[in-house]
Amino acid sequence: MNMRDAVPAVKEKPESGSGRLSSVTSALLVMKAFSAEEAEIGISSLAKRLGLAKSTVHRLAVTLAAEGFLEQNPETGRYRLGLSLFTLGALARRRMDVSNVSRPLLGVLRDKYQEASTLAILSGNSVMFLHNLESGQAIGIRAHIGDLKPAFCTAEGRVLLAFSPPTVLAEVLKEGLSPRTAKTLTDAAALKRVLDEVRMAGYAIDDEESEDGMRCLAAPVRDISGKVIAAVGLAGPTQRLTKKDLRAMAPLLGAVPEGGHGHPREWLAPQLGGSFDADRFAAQW
Repeated sequence: MNMRDAVPAVKEKPESGSGRLSSVTSALLVMKAFSAEEAEIGISSLAKRLGLAKSTVHRLAVTLAAEGFLEQNPETGRYRLGLSLFTLGALARRRMDVSNVSRPLLGVLRDKYQEASTLAILSGNSVMFLHNLESGQAIGIRAHIGDLKPAFCTAEGRVLLAFSPPTVLAEVLKEGLSPRTAKTLTDAAALKRVLDEVRMAGYAIDDEESEDGMRCLAAPVRDISGKVIAAVGLAGPTQRLTKKDLRAMAPLLGAVPEGGHGHPREWLAPQLGGSFDADRFAAQW
């Protein structure tokens, strides 16, 4: 079955109230109507397929084309998918690449320290865990793929917030800093100072601020351009991981102070965002 068979007709609604949401749905269905078999489609065909008025489809197509999500063939007048979709797809693919490439290195980290290793990204005001390789010990941190935790009080989240634009932190502060434990930092000014320290040190530590009895160390994962795209973490119970232990582990986890440099073999986290031979790198540990 190709995409044209999979796209249902849309019942038109007035452009008021929920009508605006209907327009978004219609715009998405317009883009989903294209396929490898039919890369270009005219307004009349789109309107008939979606069950919408030609004027509505034309308005949607013009709007999508203005934002780069569609392009119009100047010779035929038909529309095709635009490069803005390619840009968004490349971003999604990059996240998938980081997740897939990171797994063997996270395994090396877990086996070396016998504690859970994690990979997380920002998702709104939270961190989403793409990987959590558990330590196998009776007591340890538990997180599943896709789990969300507040960014402001987790080590992974603080790393990501520290290297994000100020607007990202502003949204977190607007939502409020609700405590998860008795140690959770809930003062906005104090949090900003902590994030400044994270940028300077190149790593973050969560000392029972997210979960009672648990500590976590995290460092940034950068892409080839140096942009922070994820955070790698090492977490375990307080009786096994002292704050002194975590600071000693920071250089091996990949922490590089702001403006600092390191040989690729000396840093774990930066490798996750670049091009490398995972088996060869793991063997060095």
